[in-house]
Amino acid sequence: MMKEEELEKEIMELEEKLKDREDALPAHSVKPQQLLLIEELETSIEDKKSELAKLRERKSKS
Repeated sequence: MMKEEELEKEIMELEEKLKDREDALPAHSVKPQQLLLIEELETSIEDKKSELAKLRERKSKS
């Protein structure tokens, strides 16, 4: 099981990558692959946040 700090670090790194990807989008002619990469990052961030919330919930019940 990952520790809270590791999950928080991963979330921050993923959010930074997401921001970089979004900033790199051209104003016109966005390619589907670019949007898929953004969606994958968003999904990864949500998964990690959910995992972190579950870990914290289990920790608070102990």
